Amino acid sequence: MEFTVRTLSEEPGLRERFSEFHRLAWPRFVHEGNGAGPLWSRIYTDFADFQFGLWDEAGALVAIGNSIPLICDGSMGDLPPDIPEVLDRGVAVKRDGRRPTALSALAAIVDPAHRDRGISRPVIEAMGAIARCHGLKTLVAPVRPSLKQLYPLTSMERYVTWTRADGGFFDPWLRVHQRMGAEIVRVAPKAMVVTDTVARWEEWTGLRFPESGTYVIAGAFQPVKIDLRRDVGRYEEANVWMRHPIAPHPTLSPAGRGKLEP
Repeated sequence: MEFTVRTLSEEPGLRERFSEFHRLAWPRFVHEGNGAGPLWSRIYTDFADFQFGLWDEAGALVAIGNSIPLICDGSMGDLPPDIPEVLDRGVAVKRDGRRPTALSALAAIVDPAHRDRGISRPVIEAMGAIARCHGLKTLVAPVRPSLKQLYPLTSMERYVTWTRADGGFFDPWLRVHQRMGAEIVRVAPKAMVVTDTVARWEEWTGLRFPESGTYVIAGAFQPVKIDLRRDVGRYEEANVWMRHPIAPHPTLSPAGRGKLEP
């Protein structure tokens, strides 16, 4: 199946669709909790060439991708510790007029109505094509494993060691990256941190927290810490930094338009 890639620069109407896709993909505490930091909205105003949609042959928008260029060599020591730092680096590079060297993925979301069609891989391929188009040598991704929420009491460091009999990663989203030649560089233990009032956490989760302590909640990679005396709930989410090879693939025009075939 062929997919058409168009960037936000080409399709300004995509802006509202990004919010729609994010609401479908993330738990409320991730989507509304601002764990990515205050600079997230800048990806749409300052980096429109790096935000894109994938349309199928029927003309349906089936997936979106968010990414940002920054200066990074993809090594363990040079990868940002968290998502806010990824955004901060990207914004700083643009502000200072410096030339970025890498592209960092931020989100790759397939419409739930179109899952199981092998679309997730073309989203990452589109990021690689956009990176090449802009002369970037490295593609990195702070991956959010899709099944980690089912194992919240297992550390991410342990979770990434789980494999299947064929040697592939246990987690299907990690496995997609692995099959594309990506390798794990390191775990970012606090890639996103969400802190808010206890009332807000109760609204997000539909739970009541009768005493201080740690609570397992739906969609969370690890338990949330609730402190009633301080009226605060804190969630620290680990992601997995992976580095992709920038392999030859059908190219995109400078504006981002192109065709991709899985």
